[in-house]
Amino acid sequence: MSPTQPSERTVRLTARRTAVIAAATLTVGATAAALWPSDPAAAAARTAPACVQPYVNPTHEGFDVDLANECGSAMRVRVVVDDSGDSPCYALAPGASVIYAHESITGAYERTVTC
Repeated sequence: MSPTQPSERTVRLTARRTAVIAAATLTVGATAAALWPSDPAAAAARTAPACVQPYVNPTHEGFDVDLANECGSAMRVRVVVDDSGDSPCYALAPGASVIYAHESITGAYERTVTC
């Protein structure tokens, strides 16, 4: 064996490391693919209907969302906040409204969805 050639042990360890890294990458990729919605329309299907009106108002501490149910039936909705926790699920009767106050330096209103 010359000084420029790696030993047989080094070659085996390198091959083993490569196999472990490849398996981990495959596992992470498969998990991400399974969790990601395969159909963008299916992911958007949960968006609240237009008759649920979200009125977003910025505040010094974050923002408020006044959710007004102008639908002909009861709706269950929540506010999705980008980069922060979402609101609880609110059950709104026709004509009812609720205000969700998000008080944080992080997070922005993303959308309103059914729940």
